[in-house]
Amino acid sequence: MFIVVAYDIVDDSKRNRLAKILCNFGERVQKSVFECEIEDQQYLRMRAAIEKEIDPEWDSVRYYFLCKRCKGNIRVSGLGAVLESEDLIIV
Repeated sequence: MFIVVAYDIVDDSKRNRLAKILCNFGERVQKSVFECEIEDQQYLRMRAAIEKEIDPEWDSVRYYFLCKRCKGNIRVSGLGAVLESEDLIIV
């Protein structure tokens, strides 16, 4: 599945820890936005790690699930590029 994760975290050190967590699951495309191409179990692990880190009274993390067709319609203006993942085949 392809997920865009966007976050607004008040505390600097917590925001840095969250970014490190997300680096294990996807690519940073903006300061507070990651694109993740992951399996269901990876999503559950990622979300659990994020929820341990954030304070739901102050912080916000949003998950946008994109279908293949929607992912193909991503456009970038300015700096950056649409990330292309290679299909992995394990024999």
